[in-house]
Formats: sequence, structure tokens, C-alpha cells
Amino acid sequence: MERITAEELDSTEAVEGVHLSALAAGERMSLQEFRIEPGKDVPTHSHPHEQAGYLVRGELTFVVGEKNGEREEIVLQEGDSYVLPGGEPHAVSNDGDETAVGIDVFAPPRTDPDWKD
Repeated sequence: MERITAEELDSTEAVEGVHLSALAAGERMSLQEFRIEPGKDVPTHSHPHEQAGYLVRGELTFVVGEKNGEREEIVLQEGDSYVLPGGEPHAVSNDGDETAVGIDVFAPPRTDPDWKD
């Protein structure tokens, strides 16, 4: 077993007000913590990894399906979980009053995401 302690975490501000921390990673999946400040967003992007997540605190609005010209907004509340297929364009915004905090799981592992650059 490999243990990653809280002291070892390295948070990166990927875009203004969006803080990401790479957590544990195995051969088939990886974990990431996110913190998105009120009024901040993650621009539309995609990656080949399947992404499943859990919203620990706050509220987020996902915009998905833009690659086919269709656009769907999905509002997540604290305690909701979600899954996005690999390659699915998506954007996220925090329109609430508190910092949104959650955990994402990526498969295959996303051990070298572009936000670390």
C-alpha cells in the first residue's frame, strides 16, 4: 500500500480560483481533490480519461455535450456524484456563495495532467 499524507499534497491553481491537488494514483485510476471558489469556473475542456466525482461541499454547474452542438447544464448539489465519459467536453462553474470541494477519480490514471504545467 502506498500512503499519501496531507502534508505531501501539492495544490496548484489551475485557473484563477480553481485549486487542484493530485492525490493517490494506481495502475488503473487516480484521485484528485478540487476546490472551486465562488464565481470561478473551469473552461470547456476534455480528456481521454473517464471521470467520476463526488461533491463534498457546495454547488456546481456542469455544462456538457458541446461537441455535438447540444449543450446541457446540470446543477450538482452537495452529496451528488457524477460520471463523464472520456472525450466528453465539459465546463464547470461555481455560481454559489461558498467554495465547492470535491473528489474526482480518473481512469486510466491522470498522473500528469496539463494543469500541473
